Amino acid sequence: MYPKVDFPVHKYTQYDTTSCVFTFKYPVYTKIVKDQYIFDGKPMSDCWFNIDNAKLNYTLHCSYYPIDKTMNMTKMINDAFNIAGKHNTKASFRNEKLIQNPNGIEGLYFDIEGPVASPVQFFLTDNTSHFFRASLYFNAKVNPDSTQIVLDFVKTDIDTLIQTFKWKK
Repeated sequence: MYPKVDFPVHKYTQYDTTSCVFTFKYPVYTKIVKDQYIFDGKPMSDCWFNIDNAKLNYTLHCSYYPIDKTMNMTKMINDAFNIAGKHNTKASFRNEKLIQNPNGIEGLYFDIEGPVASPVQFFLTDNTSHFFRASLYFNAKVNPDSTQIVLDFVKTDIDTLIQTFKWKK
């Protein structure tokens, strides 16, 4: 038997900050926390942040990269596949879905099943100048039997983020 989870009503607010070149809707019951440190150093961009939900015990780690000679599109996409691929040893299945939202944003969504650290990852891009990547992590040991109900709830929020994501002009 698993404890009952009281889910909030899906309700969203707009993420729009002057330091980032994009905007999207995110749940009002989460908190956006700017990344201060990544491993041994500072984040590569001011637009690295986490969307935290303490009650449901998850974090959506978000990072933005401007596409240039150092961080070219091929490298960014390869990195996204490599990071998703690190979960293959524990995954029972990985589904990849193309993303095309109403704002002309494209990307790829990785739905990774099994006792993996990050069951959802995705990237969004305009294919020329901008690359946004996100990975969902539960802040506890993953037991798919007990986290599946929360994961299903969070996927609705992630889908809203993806469908409302757009680059600023």
